[in-house]
Amino acid sequence: MAAPKYRYTDVVFSIQDRIGVIKFNRPRSLNSFGGNMMMDLATALRELNEHPDTVFTMITGEGRFFSSGADILAKTGLHNDIHGDNVEFPSLAAKKIAMMAKMSFANELLRSMIDHRKVLVLALNGPAVGGGATWFPGVADIVLAAEGAYLQTPFSALGLVPELGSATIFMQTMGVHRANDFLMLGRKLSVQELEQWGVVNRILPKEGFHDHVLEFLREQLAVNDGKSMIEAKRLQNLPLRRDRILAVYDALEALAERHVEDAPKRRFAEKQKLLRGKWLLLLSIPSQRLLGVY
Repeated sequence: MAAPKYRYTDVVFSIQDRIGVIKFNRPRSLNSFGGNMMMDLATALRELNEHPDTVFTMITGEGRFFSSGADILAKTGLHNDIHGDNVEFPSLAAKKIAMMAKMSFANELLRSMIDHRKVLVLALNGPAVGGGATWFPGVADIVLAAEGAYLQTPFSALGLVPELGSATIFMQTMGVHRANDFLMLGRKLSVQELEQWGVVNRILPKEGFHDHVLEFLREQLAVNDGKSMIEAKRLQNLPLRRDRILAVYDALEALAERHVEDAPKRRFAEKQKLLRGKWLLLLSIPSQRLLGVY
């Protein structure tokens, strides 16, 4: 019996010529990883992986952001507690196992991108933060970015670690010291730096960005043989696969350990306390001073 046709709700999925297009469609939340977006993405990747005619798989976003990463307002997600703040586990080992199980969807999503047969094109229509900045650029085969796009990963500031193998994958792309600047220190990388460092292939105009990307890909299809491009991708990625899959697991294990230690929760409380202190300081300043009267 044939499987029921999947209904996409948080991505727009289409096939144009020999190009499969996956567009994140949660612009009001800056395309954060909430709703059904990750399930939609995994489903579309699997469908395009087996499609007989497509050559390129393009991942992009609707609106001004590519993705802001984890949805901090969602009830479930990569960095939210498993059963709420008051959950108790019989041991730290049990807590870690529960965290690892909860994050297994991310493991499978990255594997599906690493093993994707088609040429994977990341079209950064705007800024990418956190997981939006680390899950996709390193494993994409071609990265095209709009003017004004940037990448930023505030993992250390939040008591987290670089997600899903990005520490290893970005080191392969930009080198150890630049990767540390980006992932460890949280430096925001402009699209110009990303192009200079070899992370971005081309910068395209922001106005009509998606049309420019499709035009570029159609030009490649007109000039190059599709099967040859797919084979070039396979041969290039074959020796990298083992290290990347292992890096994804290592990162998930390290992230689970950070949650076992409650490091993200403590950092969040510290940030809240700091912000509350700044707000109280503002309230203590006479309104005349805030308005510049004296």
